[in-house]
Amino acid sequence: MNVTQKDLTVARVHPQARSWRSVRSLFALAAFLAAAWPTASITAADQEDQTIALHLAELLRSARSVISQDQTVINDPAVGDKGLTGDRVLAEAIAIYQKQTGEDPLASDSQSREGQLLRAQMEAIKEVMSENQSTINAQGVAFKGFIPAVFARLVNEKFEQHAGEMAKIKVTAPENLIRNRKSRPDAWENAVLKDKFSSHDWTKGEPFSEVTTVDKRPAFRLLVPEYYKTSCLACHGEPAGEVDITGYPKEGGHEGDLGAAISIILFQ
Repeated sequence: MNVTQKDLTVARVHPQARSWRSVRSLFALAAFLAAAWPTASITAADQEDQTIALHLAELLRSARSVISQDQTVINDPAVGDKGLTGDRVLAEAIAIYQKQTGEDPLASDSQSREGQLLRAQMEAIKEVMSENQSTINAQGVAFKGFIPAVFARLVNEKFEQHAGEMAKIKVTAPENLIRNRKSRPDAWENAVLKDKFSSHDWTKGEPFSEVTTVDKRPAFRLLVPEYYKTSCLACHGEPAGEVDITGYPKEGGHEGDLGAAISIILFQ
């Protein structure tokens, strides 16, 4: 699926926002979440789901950061072939992921649930890059619209095709920040964004997880908050209402404000 004009006008939540100061703390964070649940309710499967969901969120972030870092290259109208193939972007994403987590996603057991889902995500990354080469390499065009948020949405859609009935991933945000209707939070996400992440008592960067139901199926859900960084403010900062490069009015946000959240559903 190629980027269309609709992607430029219905907009998105910002991709570059990061939450954890050190994403190497993934396992410590998973342990914290497990400890926070009542002993009677936590299971080995729940703990495994925590780890899988956090890993999926981090691999998405890693790939998205590659696209973010290469925006100048992507939007260079004088250069044709940018060399941003699916293999290259995936390799760079894996390198970032390994640095953050200390693990190689390719080394995961391909028959395990985590291995299958990570491979589905990696394949999605490669396919999205392959399908958008004509957009990325277009000469004479400056802003291509292939921004990190569009990339992430396309990857999540491809991931869902590969993951089938196993899992879903989406990047959402508080309702007042949503630019693309596809990114609107559902009732569960909206409640967590309002009651948890927007609360002064909530520990900044801490995800929220819960075993619940989705489409009448039992599911493990994880929502990871993301906050505006300085680089996000070019589109989401001040002055509020000023039109940004995507043609959408800025929200007037500030560094450190809650800007988005990665939502993971693992069906049980």
